[in-house]
Amino acid sequence: MTSTALPTSPSSPASPRTAGDNLGHVIFITAAAAMGGFLFGYDSSVINGATGAIQSKYGIGSAELAQVVAIALIGCAIGAAVAGRVADRIGRIRVMQIAAVLFTVSAVGSALSFAVWDLALWRVIGGFGIGMASVIGPAYIAEVAPPAYRGRLASFQQAAIVIGIAISQLVNWGLLNAAGGSDRGHLLGVEAWQVMLGVMVIPAVVYGLLSFAIPESPRFLISVGKTDRAKAVIAEVEGDGLDLDARVAEIRAGMQSEHRSTFKDLLGARFGFKPIVWVGIGLAVFQQLVGINVAFYYSNTLWQSVGIDPSSSFLYSFTTSIVNIIGTVVAMILVDRIGRRALALIGSCGMAVSLAFEAWAFSAKTGTTLPHAQGMVALIAAHAFVFFFAMSWGVVVWVMLGEMFPNRIRAAALGVGAAANWIANWAITATFPSLAGWNLTTTYVIYTVFAALSIPFVAKFVKETKGKRLEDMVG
Repeated sequence: MTSTALPTSPSSPASPRTAGDNLGHVIFITAAAAMGGFLFGYDSSVINGATGAIQSKYGIGSAELAQVVAIALIGCAIGAAVAGRVADRIGRIRVMQIAAVLFTVSAVGSALSFAVWDLALWRVIGGFGIGMASVIGPAYIAEVAPPAYRGRLASFQQAAIVIGIAISQLVNWGLLNAAGGSDRGHLLGVEAWQVMLGVMVIPAVVYGLLSFAIPESPRFLISVGKTDRAKAVIAEVEGDGLDLDARVAEIRAGMQSEHRSTFKDLLGARFGFKPIVWVGIGLAVFQQLVGINVAFYYSNTLWQSVGIDPSSSFLYSFTTSIVNIIGTVVAMILVDRIGRRALALIGSCGMAVSLAFEAWAFSAKTGTTLPHAQGMVALIAAHAFVFFFAMSWGVVVWVMLGEMFPNRIRAAALGVGAAANWIANWAITATFPSLAGWNLTTTYVIYTVFAALSIPFVAKFVKETKGKRLEDMVG
């Protein structure tokens, strides 16, 4: 899974010693805000454990199941589109609280759904929350974090997302075993899959409660004239040794000098958008067209379709999530060392090879089983694919989209890139069940082709942004 990271205007760094005095408190604030990322990952992945049961309970085909799974992404796109403007009006904390309420309502409604349309409605509402959290979390963290630690603290959001994916798989596996190995077994008076969807109430409530324990963004407070409160928050997170009046003046000057980019700023003389915008769109779209979200939305159904029992399929989904976390950590370590472009090329090569092996393995499917050798290859290749994605494109794309555009178009261009990412995510999510039902091998060949095409795309069109100032970007 992926998150939308918003760029920030550069500011003069606070002394590491001064910022470090309050670092423990700042980490708490950052972790609380990143709970939105945890819910983003959890909600996006929890449906994985329920797909088979939903199809069985409501008697729907692959196409209808795909729409139930993918429809949440429509809500995501809308939530992401409105979050920034709403946050500028009512504050970052209030948007977090709205997202928490939407998550909670969606969890309860999904758990108690009585029809396919009903379940789809609750998933759209949850999607609103996901979209809002995907935008407001990184924005808030960037605005509150001391400049000396901003990069490391900003990584909390992506880490929270992959941890949320892993925890959802672990919880699903535990609930499945508690229900006797059947996703339609009974727990707490309802079916196991309903409990899986309803459990999200717990982290949603925790997110909402934590939002009352963290301060509003100084940037927002200054924008609405609450300067004294803004100074108190700055002292709280950056230390008391700062010249608070100068810091407030710096933030205010940065806000006044910002150019509020519009869609018209992105247009070029030919091909609609400026070339740099097309490169951003390409990065965002390729990230999804390799089929990564299939591994998180449908892996249980996929493994069961080739003869693996439900309990084992849930366990394999969890181990895939652990690999996702490991790969993300690797990316965080390497992205500032070897560069974004090199990491993307390594990831593309690894994904293409891994997906090719998966396609080969699934070609040996007979009925509902795979021969032992091909089954092992499929399992290893699936985990390798997730690792290569997580250590490259999972992190690199959002880092580059936050860096690669000139200042005058950055916000609008990032919005277009994020929208393209959601649309591609929806396209892959909505088509996989039908494609897999038609020919699973061909489906993975398609993903392999996209992974392979991303190599010349990066090599020819993507420029390295490592070590460059945001002011130096052109396009």
